[in-house]
Amino acid sequence: MDEQTALGRITVPELERVLGHTWRVLDDGFVRAVDYLGSDQAIVQAARVSYGAGTKAVHEDTGLIRYLLRHRHTTPFEMCEIKLHVRVPMDTWRQWIRHRTASTNEYSTRYSIAIDRAAGTDPGAWRLQSSRNKQGSAGGLPAEEGGRLTAREAELQAFARTVYEERLAAGVAREQARKDLPLSTYTEAYWKIDLYNLLHFLGLRMDEHAQEEIRAYATVIGNEIVSRWCPIAWQAFKDYHLNSLTLSALEIEVVRCLSGGDRDGARRLAEQFGWLTMRDGKLRRNRERAEAWRKLRGLGIDPPWPE
Repeated sequence: MDEQTALGRITVPELERVLGHTWRVLDDGFVRAVDYLGSDQAIVQAARVSYGAGTKAVHEDTGLIRYLLRHRHTTPFEMCEIKLHVRVPMDTWRQWIRHRTASTNEYSTRYSIAIDRAAGTDPGAWRLQSSRNKQGSAGGLPAEEGGRLTAREAELQAFARTVYEERLAAGVAREQARKDLPLSTYTEAYWKIDLYNLLHFLGLRMDEHAQEEIRAYATVIGNEIVSRWCPIAWQAFKDYHLNSLTLSALEIEVVRCLSGGDRDGARRLAEQFGWLTMRDGKLRRNRERAEAWRKLRGLGIDPPWPE
């Protein structure tokens, strides 16, 4: 559990032991926790507007944190902050930096020479564009084709680096010399964020639909760092968000019908909701219907319509 120093600063021994530790991600990326403020105990203190090293039993603190997260009382979670040092490919960093609720300071290629590393792709890791999701992937290329693409990737990255270094050697300003570097080039940043917004980030980026590369970083941050830092809040987050199932009002109506054995009634509801619209004799694609289908299957219920 948390301890306090003579100055009253909350410390977390499990996290203290790994401050500065490097968790490798992708081929040359990493995540490090370098500093933090607060802990599970700070969440409890803020919620109770109390001071000192805990005023309730551990099981009561656990119950309070779980209640706060379950009912979306978010302010106490903002009392905790963490600062990470990350190395990440620029294309992945573009997705990362969209989360504007953090303080960020990134490695500058205007002041410094660009990091001489670019993220490579293993021959078996080339993914196909999903036919059902414009921003997602599904399946992979054959290994032979992947090997050819990997070789070409390495050539492209090496050529871009050579041109960049030629520009620097010719005296071109760094801010201009960098303009043709590939998005696979690694960058580094310090990223400071409170626990509430970090959990929001992880909820999106650990999701199975998130891009694989940023999901790899999010998984390390959650499972290796947040789990040590605020274990009670992390378990509650997994229970109520990562591994939970949320039903819409429409889905609840359908489940009520199915629980009463009325499959025809459930199908009629789906038709009323516009989930079963036909076009040219074929069932039109409907994302809400597909999501409801997956939720029902997850509950062990056989949906009365195709996915």
